[in-house]
Amino acid sequence: MTQNSHNTKRVALYPGTFDPFTTGHLSIVERGLALFDEIVIAVGINDSKKCYKPTAERVEHIRQVMKDEPRVRVIAYDCLTVDAARQEGANFILRGVRTVADYEYERNLAYANRNISGIETVLLYTLPELSYISSTMVRDLERHGYDVSQYVPGEK
Repeated sequence: MTQNSHNTKRVALYPGTFDPFTTGHLSIVERGLALFDEIVIAVGINDSKKCYKPTAERVEHIRQVMKDEPRVRVIAYDCLTVDAARQEGANFILRGVRTVADYEYERNLAYANRNISGIETVLLYTLPELSYISSTMVRDLERHGYDVSQYVPGEK
Protein backbone atom coordinates (compact mmCIF):
# COMPACT_ATOMS: atom_id res chain seq x y z
CA MET A 1 0.00 0.00 0.00
CA THR A 2 1.37 3.42 -0.90
CA GLN A 3 1.56 6.47 1.34
CA ASN A 4 -1.37 8.07 -0.47
CA SER A 5 -3.67 5.07 -0.77
CA HIS A 6 -7.43 5.40 -0.57
CA ASN A 7 -7.33 4.58 3.16
CA THR A 8 -4.97 7.44 4.00
CA LYS A 9 -6.28 10.82 5.04
CA ARG A 10 -5.04 13.48 2.61
CA VAL A 11 -3.48 16.23 4.72
CA ALA A 12 -1.74 19.20 3.11
CA LEU A 13 0.56 21.68 4.77
CA TYR A 14 0.13 25.17 3.30
CA PRO A 15 3.27 27.06 4.35
CA GLY A 16 4.03 30.75 4.09
CA THR A 17 4.75 33.88 6.05
CA PHE A 18 1.21 35.17 5.35
CA ASP A 19 2.21 38.74 6.19
CA PRO A 20 -0.69 39.36 5.74
CA PHE A 21 -2.98 36.46 4.83
CA THR A 22 -4.70 37.72 1.66
CA THR A 23 -7.81 36.87 -0.33
CA GLY A 24 -5.43 35.08 -2.71
CA HIS A 25 -4.22 32.83 0.12
CA LEU A 26 -7.81 32.21 1.20
CA SER A 27 -8.72 31.19 -2.33
CA ILE A 28 -5.91 28.61 -2.38
CA VAL A 29 -7.16 27.16 0.93
CA GLU A 30 -10.79 27.04 -0.22
CA ARG A 31 -9.86 25.37 -3.50
CA GLY A 32 -7.43 23.05 -1.73
CA LEU A 33 -10.24 21.77 0.48
CA ALA A 34 -11.75 20.15 -2.62
CA LEU A 35 -8.54 18.10 -2.95
CA PHE A 36 -7.56 17.41 0.66
CA ASP A 37 -9.30 16.13 3.77
CA GLU A 38 -7.48 18.65 5.94
CA ILE A 39 -5.23 21.66 5.41
CA VAL A 40 -2.73 22.88 7.96
CA ILE A 41 -1.90 26.53 7.35
CA ALA A 42 1.66 26.84 8.60
CA VAL A 43 2.89 30.34 9.39
CA GLY A 44 6.64 30.25 8.98
CA ILE A 45 8.96 31.98 11.37
CA ASN A 46 11.81 33.14 9.14
CA ASP A 47 14.49 35.23 10.82
CA SER A 48 15.84 36.35 7.44
CA LYS A 49 12.50 37.99 6.55
CA LYS A 50 11.41 41.18 8.26
CA CYS A 51 7.71 40.67 8.96
CA TYR A 52 5.28 43.55 9.31
CA LYS A 53 3.11 41.82 11.92
CA PRO A 54 4.22 39.45 14.71
CA THR A 55 3.79 35.72 14.14
CA ALA A 56 1.19 35.33 16.92
CA GLU A 57 -0.94 38.08 15.40
CA ARG A 58 -0.77 36.48 11.93
CA VAL A 59 -1.70 33.05 13.35
CA GLU A 60 -4.63 34.50 15.29
CA HIS A 61 -5.91 36.45 12.26
CA ILE A 62 -5.90 33.31 10.10
CA ARG A 63 -7.60 31.31 12.86
CA GLN A 64 -10.36 33.91 12.99
CA VAL A 65 -10.76 33.87 9.20
CA MET A 66 -10.91 30.04 9.16
CA LYS A 67 -12.88 29.55 12.40
CA ASP A 68 -15.92 28.09 10.62
CA GLU A 69 -13.89 25.54 8.63
CA PRO A 70 -13.22 22.48 10.82
CA ARG A 71 -10.89 20.93 8.23
CA VAL A 72 -8.35 23.75 8.60
CA ARG A 73 -5.80 24.11 11.39
CA VAL A 74 -3.34 26.97 11.81
CA ILE A 75 0.12 26.59 13.35
CA ALA A 76 3.40 28.48 13.52
CA TYR A 77 6.65 26.68 12.69
CA ASP A 78 10.36 27.43 12.63
CA CYS A 79 11.88 24.31 11.08
CA LEU A 80 12.17 22.99 7.55
CA THR A 81 8.78 22.83 5.84
CA VAL A 82 9.06 19.07 5.30
CA ASP A 83 9.76 18.60 9.02
CA ALA A 84 6.69 20.69 9.89
CA ALA A 85 4.68 18.57 7.43
CA ARG A 86 5.83 15.37 9.11
CA GLN A 87 5.09 16.77 12.59
CA GLU A 88 1.56 17.67 11.49
CA GLY A 89 0.90 14.37 9.69
CA ALA A 90 0.76 16.06 6.29
CA ASN A 91 1.50 13.95 3.25
CA PHE A 92 1.38 16.89 0.80
CA ILE A 93 2.60 20.46 0.62
CA LEU A 94 0.16 22.94 -0.94
CA ARG A 95 1.46 26.06 -2.66
CA GLY A 96 -0.06 28.82 -4.78
CA VAL A 97 1.52 30.12 -7.98
CA ARG A 98 0.84 33.62 -9.37
CA THR A 99 3.63 34.12 -11.91
CA VAL A 100 6.21 32.30 -14.00
CA ALA A 101 8.83 33.38 -11.46
CA ASP A 102 6.73 31.84 -8.68
CA TYR A 103 6.47 28.63 -10.72
CA GLU A 104 10.24 28.35 -11.21
CA TYR A 105 10.88 28.92 -7.50
CA GLU A 106 8.13 26.52 -6.37
CA ARG A 107 9.17 23.81 -8.85
CA ASN A 108 12.71 23.79 -7.45
CA LEU A 109 11.43 23.68 -3.86
CA ALA A 110 9.05 20.86 -4.77
CA TYR A 111 11.90 18.81 -6.27
CA ALA A 112 14.08 19.36 -3.21
CA ASN A 113 11.26 18.60 -0.76
CA ARG A 114 10.32 15.39 -2.57
CA ASN A 115 13.97 14.37 -2.75
CA ILE A 116 14.62 14.76 0.97
CA SER A 117 11.25 13.61 2.30
CA GLY A 118 9.12 11.89 -0.34
CA ILE A 119 6.41 14.50 0.28
CA GLU A 120 4.72 15.69 -2.90
CA THR A 121 3.93 19.34 -3.55
CA VAL A 122 0.67 20.34 -5.20
CA LEU A 123 0.71 23.71 -6.97
CA LEU A 124 -2.54 25.59 -7.52
CA TYR A 125 -2.57 28.51 -9.90
CA THR A 126 -4.02 31.68 -8.47
CA LEU A 127 -7.35 32.69 -9.96
CA PRO A 128 -6.75 35.36 -12.63
CA GLU A 129 -8.78 37.99 -10.79
CA LEU A 130 -6.57 37.53 -7.70
CA SER A 131 -3.19 37.11 -9.39
CA TYR A 132 -2.09 40.70 -8.86
CA ILE A 133 -2.55 40.50 -5.07
CA SER A 134 0.60 39.94 -3.06
CA SER A 135 1.36 40.34 0.62
CA THR A 136 4.05 42.86 -0.34
CA MET A 137 1.54 45.01 -2.24
CA VAL A 138 -0.95 44.85 0.63
CA ARG A 139 1.71 45.80 3.20
CA ASP A 140 2.78 48.76 1.06
CA LEU A 141 -0.80 49.96 0.68
CA GLU A 142 -1.46 49.58 4.40
CA ARG A 143 1.77 51.38 5.35
CA HIS A 144 0.68 54.32 3.21
CA GLY A 145 -2.76 54.54 4.80
CA TYR A 146 -4.87 52.80 2.14
CA ASP A 147 -7.84 50.60 2.97
CA VAL A 148 -6.78 46.98 2.38
CA SER A 149 -10.03 45.31 3.45
CA GLN A 150 -10.76 44.04 -0.08
CA TYR A 151 -7.42 42.18 -0.05
CA VAL A 152 -7.34 40.84 3.52
CA PRO A 153 -10.21 38.60 4.65
CA GLY A 154 -11.60 39.55 8.03
CA GLU A 155 -10.16 43.08 7.99
CA LYS A 156 -12.58 45.85 8.90
